Amino acid sequence: MDSNLESAMQMLIKTFHKYSGKEGDKYTLSRGELKELLLEELGTYLGSSKDNEAVEKVMNDLDANNDGEVDFTEFIILMGALTVACNDFFLDEKVGKKRRSEGKEL
Repeated sequence: MDSNLESAMQMLIKTFHKYSGKEGDKYTLSRGELKELLLEELGTYLGSSKDNEAVEKVMNDLDANNDGEVDFTEFIILMGALTVACNDFFLDEKVGKKRRSEGKEL
């Protein structure tokens, strides 16, 4: 039986490959594939915006080697950054709730 972390790693791999290869190289995400992945898989965290400019910015930020596609390593960088941002957000929320319950405002 896989641990939670092993299952999470497998899910990241499966999710990437669910979208990669629909257009062109099966081991990378094109702009269209990245946009579909972001909207379908991360809509709750990123908002359901269909803003092409936002997708373009994410693509440009991720595409470290400037080949117009996002490979698995570049995808994992995005997932790591989003995970850190979520962790920071939830920690800030926890601290804010604690301060509010103690009658202290930020």
